[in-house]
Amino acid sequence: MEDKRILYVSSEVVPYLAENEVSLMSYDVPKMINDQGGQIRIFMPRYGNINERRHQLHEVIRLSGMNLVVNDVDMPLIIKVASIPKERIQVYFIDNDEYFKRKATFSDEDGVLYPDNDERAIFFAKGVVETVKKLNWVPDIIHVHGWMASMLPVYMKHFYKDEALFSQTKIVTSVYGQSFDGALNVEMINKIKFDGIPDAAISDLEVPNYENLIKTSISHSDAVIIASENLFPSLTKFIESSEKPFLPFAPKEGFAEAYTTFYKKML
Repeated sequence: MEDKRILYVSSEVVPYLAENEVSLMSYDVPKMINDQGGQIRIFMPRYGNINERRHQLHEVIRLSGMNLVVNDVDMPLIIKVASIPKERIQVYFIDNDEYFKRKATFSDEDGVLYPDNDERAIFFAKGVVETVKKLNWVPDIIHVHGWMASMLPVYMKHFYKDEALFSQTKIVTSVYGQSFDGALNVEMINKIKFDGIPDAAISDLEVPNYENLIKTSISHSDAVIIASENLFPSLTKFIESSEKPFLPFAPKEGFAEAYTTFYKKML
C-alpha cells in the first residue's frame, strides 16, 4: 500500500474516546496502512468530552472559518488537529460549538439521543469533504467507520458528485453491530433533501434508525467490510444482496492481510 492515500472518517477513534469496536478499528486499520508506507488522514468529530489539553489539539486557522449550510442555517466550521503519540499519525477534528461542545458523544446523561444528531452527521460529512478539498489531498480510498460518518458516502455520491478531485476515489464502509437504539430526528430525510439529494436515494431514512442509516451508507459505497461478528442478520443479508464487493468479518489477528488485499482489489 506504499504511497496509496486513504482517508479514514470515523465516529470514534482511540485514544481520544473510550475503546470499543469502532474506535479500536478506526485506530488499528490506519496504523496498519501507515506502517506499510501508505499516506493516511483520519477525521472524527471533536466531541466535548475529548480532553483538548491532554491530547494537544490545536485549531488550524487556515482550514477553519468557512460556514456550512445545514437545513438552511449557516454553521461555522472549526478544524482542529492532533497527532497520535509515537505513531506520527495526524487526526483532524471537525468542530462546531453548537453541535459538539456538550460533554458527551451521542446521548445525554440519561442515555437519550441528542435531538440534533441528524444535523451533526450532515455537518460532519460536509465538514470532512470541504476540509479535504482545502487540503487539496486526493484520497484513493475513503474508509467510513461508525454511524456518525454514515452520511459521507451519500454526500459524496450526490452533493459532491461533480468534484473532479474525487473522480477516482473509492468509498468503503465498515459495518459494525448496532450502536444505538431508537431513531434519530424524523426530519432527517427532509434536511438531506434540502441539499438536492433525491428521495429515492435516501428512502430508507423515512425511519432513521441505526440499521437504515447503515443501509443508506452501504447503498452509496463502492465496497463493504463486515467489521463485527454480531451483525443483524438483516444487515448481513442486505450486504450480500447489494452486489457490492464485500469482505467478511476478519478477526483482529488476521485483519491486516485481509484488509490490505481487499484495498488492493478495489484499486
